[in-house]
Amino acid sequence: VPSKESGAEKFPKQTAFNLGDLVTDRTKTLTDAERAQLAEQNKRMVTEYQAQKLEREARKHWDLFYKRNETRFFKDRHWTTREFTELLSERCPAVNGDELQVDDGHPPTTTKTLLEIGCGVGNLIFPLIEEGHRDFFIYACDLSPRAVELVQKHNLFDDRYMRAFACDITTDEVFGTLAEQSLDIATLIFVLSAIHPDKFRTTLSNIYRLMKPGGVVLFRDYGRYDMAQLRFKPGHKIAENFYMRQDGTRSYYFAEDEISAMFRDVGFEVLVNSYIHRRTINAKENIDVPRIFVQGKFRRPD
Repeated sequence: VPSKESGAEKFPKQTAFNLGDLVTDRTKTLTDAERAQLAEQNKRMVTEYQAQKLEREARKHWDLFYKRNETRFFKDRHWTTREFTELLSERCPAVNGDELQVDDGHPPTTTKTLLEIGCGVGNLIFPLIEEGHRDFFIYACDLSPRAVELVQKHNLFDDRYMRAFACDITTDEVFGTLAEQSLDIATLIFVLSAIHPDKFRTTLSNIYRLMKPGGVVLFRDYGRYDMAQLRFKPGHKIAENFYMRQDGTRSYYFAEDEISAMFRDVGFEVLVNSYIHRRTINAKENIDVPRIFVQGKFRRPD
């Protein structure tokens, strides 16, 4: 099963090393062998019936995923403050937990607000808290109620400055918890790819509605022709660049210009957006793991 994120988790830490990131706006050029791999995927596609069933049961598959793996699958994302300095404490007015909470479970209007969309078990928000970046009132939502329960049970969860809730970001559910124009920052990291492409626009429109004027969305996801995309076998492809994993979860692989166009179409300004090419070498196992991500920052105009 292709890795859901870094591709390096399977390697012993002492034998794996990163060669650094290549930042580019160019889509990977495929070799003949890679083109043949993609052509092979088309020989047996996911049936329309199966594709519709996967869409109906998306919440169930992610709930089962977290039932099996709990907090063990994804590594904590300690890299996010390096890539997205907007998350650093010094970028926000300092506040403490006692100042963040008000009676209705929301912060005062003067407090910076952050929403982690597709929070999983909190692999982004809890490293932020561990590193002392507590200047946000943090909202965290996920399609999976089981994932939200695991966030709420975490020893660092504190309802004085956090609120976790289950919702489907492709629908209006989120507005039952959050008001329009209420967020300074939203993170969308390895989340949009798990959503059906027909719902990309609605998802981004909902996020646009949530952002304050000047608010920024921090984005990272799988890039076109990433190693994981090339490794899918026949029987896993749902549509162009959209695949089913063995466990019933799904993944889409984005082009850089595709992401920019989608964000622009719903009203965002593109601050920065590019492919990130990363190679992790495992010398002991003689394995070279080339990964491709798309990473960007998108701003709601003032």
